[in-house]
Amino acid sequence: MRAGVPMAALANGRAIELGAIPVLAIEDLEDAVVAAVEAGQRVAALFAATGADPAEKLIYAVLADDDQNRLFVARARIKGPQFPALTPRCPQVHLFEREIAEQFGLKPMGHPWLKPVRYHRSWTGNDAWERAPDQPILPGVGDFYRVAGEEVHEVAVGPVHAGVIEPGHFRFQCHGEQVFHLEIALGYQHRGVEEAMIGGPTRRSIHYAETLAGDTSIAHATAHCQVLEALARCQKSARAQALRGIALELERLANHAGDLGALAHDVAYLPTASYCGRIRGDFLNMTALLCGNRFGRGLVRPGGVGMDVDDARTSELRRRLEAAAKDTAVAVNLLWDAPSVMARFVDTGPLPRQVATELGLVGPAARASGLARDARRDQPSGIFRFTHIPVATYESGDVFARAYIRWLEIQASIEFLREQLRSIPAGALRVPLGPLPPLRLAVAINEGWRGEVCHVAITDARGCFARYKVVDPSFHNWTGLAYALRNQQISDFPLCNKSFNLSYCGHDL
Repeated sequence: MRAGVPMAALANGRAIELGAIPVLAIEDLEDAVVAAVEAGQRVAALFAATGADPAEKLIYAVLADDDQNRLFVARARIKGPQFPALTPRCPQVHLFEREIAEQFGLKPMGHPWLKPVRYHRSWTGNDAWERAPDQPILPGVGDFYRVAGEEVHEVAVGPVHAGVIEPGHFRFQCHGEQVFHLEIALGYQHRGVEEAMIGGPTRRSIHYAETLAGDTSIAHATAHCQVLEALARCQKSARAQALRGIALELERLANHAGDLGALAHDVAYLPTASYCGRIRGDFLNMTALLCGNRFGRGLVRPGGVGMDVDDARTSELRRRLEAAAKDTAVAVNLLWDAPSVMARFVDTGPLPRQVATELGLVGPAARASGLARDARRDQPSGIFRFTHIPVATYESGDVFARAYIRWLEIQASIEFLREQLRSIPAGALRVPLGPLPPLRLAVAINEGWRGEVCHVAITDARGCFARYKVVDPSFHNWTGLAYALRNQQISDFPLCNKSFNLSYCGHDL
């Protein structure tokens, strides 16, 4: 961070008065972001908001200093309909700036590829894309990057895919089987969740959070509740924090086991594919035993948790955990001993550490490229302030690394659950929040199974949400998938795609 450029410091899961957040010139804010990133920090969120005057627009930057377990926030007032793009100096903000243009009609001048992110008209009624008023806004409709040359051809895939999966469009520039460039167009599942949150919290807010990305219900619900609790200065009980942590790690186990099975299926290795599909269900059923819902909905609630477990249920959870741990080890270790699997995994879709750093990748995809990033250690909250989960990394950044990281994390999560289920602390399940204070900003970060989940809330003079920002880990990582396909065979795309297994709806909100 450049000397003399102030930013306000705060901890994860804490709130700060808006008046304590410095308002900088946009050039100074961008200099501060660039300096911080060069010093090893990263951009957790970059977004626009409306100021006290509805005509006033502000850009907020939230930076994460993982070495010091701190967050920094600053803002800049934008005068006029445009501002200088930061993307040429800091590539990890490229989607954030496109999103700002789409939502608020503020153009980042000099952005190298300015096009819609979710294909909707901006909240302010302005159209950042200068299309005719009667021109439809449809995902996947617009310019795509093209490579010209003899025998260069284009392959379009989606948005409708084989199987019951979410929609997304992929445009490949190829020479024979070799992929020169992949561009990903999403937005088909845009629901307008951030805009719907404004004016809350209401009774529906927690349900919006739980369904932002269905397979990440616990992580998003936890981040939403942490934001509310930070604003209300609510102290949760040790029991509530432990139950949240147990649910979060069960969510990680179910998805990691499912991903390893799906990767095995993509290379036609049926033993692991068959068993992991069933084992994923075992972990989901453990979550259902915990709270009555396989995805954990209804468990995490503002002020704590909505459901409790007794000794008999805890004992049954421990029994099921040991059975699932044994089955998972047998099924997954088959992968590493199968030459046909390793021939497809190793050196496929590599993502170098430097590129992962520049793009701001998070989660297993980042750790597979050698970046030791994990919010449970770097920005701990809840039960993770009092326990340790090792951060597993690998260096090759290929499909094998992204698969093996999942196996290492499965083992760590099982050990965590063994420890927590042996003795869940006593305490209240839930405490009342009370009204939210006015003119505050709160940030909550936790480590979902795909990576960092970040929620930011700003309250207005009445204590209601004036702005609510969500950053799903997929928002950081989709560009990493596009890079991993460069110079690969187009037939490797399904395997690379599954090795990232990013969320369409988590990106589209």
